[in-house]
Amino acid sequence: MKFKIQKKISTTRPRVDYSILKDTVAQIFEDITNNGDIAIQKYNRLFDGFNGTQLKVTATELQEATAQVEPDLKKALKKAQKNIAKFHKAQIQDTPQKIKIEKGLTCWQETRPIEKIGIYIPGGSAPLFSSVLMLGVPAKIAGCSEIVLCTPPDKNGKIAPEILYTAQLTGITNIYKTGGIQAIAAMSLGTESIPKVYKIFGPGNQYVTAAKQFALQKGTAIDLPAGPSELMVVADKSAKPEYVAADLLSQAEHGEDSQVVCLSPDKNFLKQVIVHINKQVKALDRQKIIKKSLQNAQFVNIKNTAKILQAINDYAPEHLILSTRFNSYLLRGLSNAGSVFIGNYAPESAGDYASGTNHTLPTNGFAKSYSGVNMESFVKHISFQKISKKGLKNIAETVETMASYEGLTAHQNAVEIRLKSK
Repeated sequence: MKFKIQKKISTTRPRVDYSILKDTVAQIFEDITNNGDIAIQKYNRLFDGFNGTQLKVTATELQEATAQVEPDLKKALKKAQKNIAKFHKAQIQDTPQKIKIEKGLTCWQETRPIEKIGIYIPGGSAPLFSSVLMLGVPAKIAGCSEIVLCTPPDKNGKIAPEILYTAQLTGITNIYKTGGIQAIAAMSLGTESIPKVYKIFGPGNQYVTAAKQFALQKGTAIDLPAGPSELMVVADKSAKPEYVAADLLSQAEHGEDSQVVCLSPDKNFLKQVIVHINKQVKALDRQKIIKKSLQNAQFVNIKNTAKILQAINDYAPEHLILSTRFNSYLLRGLSNAGSVFIGNYAPESAGDYASGTNHTLPTNGFAKSYSGVNMESFVKHISFQKISKKGLKNIAETVETMASYEGLTAHQNAVEIRLKSK
C-alpha cells in the first residue's frame, strides 16, 4: 500500500452519520416498549437468524462453556483479571473526610455504587471477551448489585464460550441472548426477561452506538461517547520501525473505520514504518479489514517538538504510544489522551488485555473532555451536610441575603422560620 506523508495532522476522523439510523433505532425502541420479549425475539430472528424464545443463558450453558474453553486461555484470563482488579482497586477512595466548614456545620461526600448496570459485548467474528473483564471487574469491585450482560447469539442460539466463561469468572450470571439495537433497548427499557438498568457500558458497531445515544436521550446513562477506535504513535529514531508498524496494524484490524496515525520528526523513519507495514500485513488474518482501515491512516512529519505536542493535544487520541527521546517533554505537556503507552516495549495490545488499565476509552476527540472507564464510572457521589442551630445562625445572613437578591423568598423563609422558633 502507498501512503502520503503529510506536514500537518488532520483531526478529522472517519465519519459515521448516526442520524441516518435514528428512525430505525426509534422504531425498535418503540416496538420493545410495546411488545417486550416478543419484539426482542423478532429482531433476533431478523438480524442474527436466531429463532429461539429462551433469552437468558442457562446454568447448563454456562457449565458447557467452561468445559469448552482451552486451559491456556483460562490461565491468561485469570492473569488479566488479577491485573485489572489490582489497578482498579487502587482507585477506591479512602474513608470520607468530614470537613468542619464552620462551628455547627459539617459537610462530606460519600460514594455509592450504581445499583443496576448493563454490559454490552459484541459477538461475531471477534467476540470481545476482554471487554467482559474490563467492565465486569470494576463493576464488581464497586459493588454494583445487579449486572446484566447482553451479547448476540449465532443462528443456533449459541454464544461464544469465551464470553460465557469470562462472565462467570467475574461473577456475572445474568446473561441474555440478544445483540445490536434491540439489546441496548432491552437494557434501557426493561422487558419480561431482561431487567432495566440505570447505566449501559460496552463497545459496539454504529448500530449499537446510535442505540446508546438514543438510550441516553430516553434517560439511561451510558459510559461515554464512542466511535471508531484509533491509535496515534509518536516515534523518532530511538524507536524501532517494525514495532511501530506492528502497533499500527494491531489497531487497524479493529474495524474498517478505525484510524491510525504515525507522527515523527524524521521523514525517513516514517518511510521505514510504511515498508514494515507492507511486509507484516501479508501474514495477518484480517487483511481485508486492515487494508480498508489503512485508507484512513495518517503519516505526519513534524520536526518541531512543541508542534508535535500541540498536534497530540489537538487530535486527542484514544490510544497514544510515545517512543521518543523527548517522552518526558511530551508527558509534561500532555492534556488530551485516553490511555498512554510509554516506551518501545509498551504496545497498545497490553492495555487492551492485561496491563491492568481499562480499554474502554473516549474516541473521536472526546478525550479532550472525557475520561476512560474507571472506578468512578460505576459509582455516584452523594454530598452530606449536618447543621446545628448554631451552624445555621453562622450562615443565615449569607443565605438570606443571596435568596433575597435572587427573588426566592421561600428559600429565605426556610431559614428565618427556624431561627425564630424556640
